Amino acid sequence: MSEQNPFGGMSGQYAATVQYGTPQQAGTNGAEGTGNAGMVKDTTTAKFAADVIQESRRQPVLVDFWAPWCGPCKQLAPLLEKAVKAAGGRVRLVKMNIDEHPAIAGQLGIQSIPAVIAFKDGQPVDGFMGAVPESQIAEFIRRVGGDDPQAQIAEALASAREAAAAGDAQTAAEIYEAVLKQAPGTAEAVEGLATLLFEAGDGDAAQAALARLPEGAKETAGLAALRARMALAARAGSLGDAAELERRVAENPGDHQARFDLAMAQNARGERDKAADNLLAIIKADRGWNDDKARAQLLQLFEAWGMTDEATLAARRKLSSLLFS
Repeated sequence: MSEQNPFGGMSGQYAATVQYGTPQQAGTNGAEGTGNAGMVKDTTTAKFAADVIQESRRQPVLVDFWAPWCGPCKQLAPLLEKAVKAAGGRVRLVKMNIDEHPAIAGQLGIQSIPAVIAFKDGQPVDGFMGAVPESQIAEFIRRVGGDDPQAQIAEALASAREAAAAGDAQTAAEIYEAVLKQAPGTAEAVEGLATLLFEAGDGDAAQAALARLPEGAKETAGLAALRARMALAARAGSLGDAAELERRVAENPGDHQARFDLAMAQNARGERDKAADNLLAIIKADRGWNDDKARAQLLQLFEAWGMTDEATLAARRKLSSLLFS
């Protein structure tokens, strides 16, 4: 199979030959495609207008035409997906199985696969055929997606946040790693990667990620919150049995240390309101206990939870009432 680029200077020809259904069909497909957040997805003839034509008006879209029986397709696919993820949102990848959906490939005049065509502003603008090397794929994406470093990083970080919010931690981590390879020490990428690792239960890896921050880097609110969460988690393992702590507090409400430890155990279990209430109870009973430790701990919880968290806002109001009423 040829690895030459048969698409250069041909976008006008393809624009004239590709048909995407009637206007009514295109509108239906557009509605179905709205809001898709994946960097890599499969498409169908019916969804092509939304997944490729309309999406390419927002950012470049690569279409990978393949078939299950095609050996070179299987070689290209993982390299292509890896490169798209590493690009961090500069392009999207849409895969079309031509055995199941031959119409679009036929309209584009594709006669051999794998074939990859890049779309911009609703039009095919570039492409290649064959299982090309990884370096050639990266250069193709750079050519299609642009090479403004700051814009690339901003787009990549936005894509990573989007992937993390959608529950795709692996893709988000890959994007953050790609950003750090391109721009080492990027605070948001370090924070995002460390957060993913911490939430996956790998505290050591999260600490290693934080160590990638340059010396003297500005401590953002997000980084401070993550460090607070990690510090609280490290202490939670040494608190003892929560049921025993509850028993001790029930038997002796003045056992401030047991109540303090119970608050930490409750926070570790996600019981934020209960944790805050126990610390507030200590403050109300004995503001100066252990050098005002309960209030200091409550402020650390606020930092870990975030200033706009509902538990933070509720507990802060209660604290204000205790201190200033």
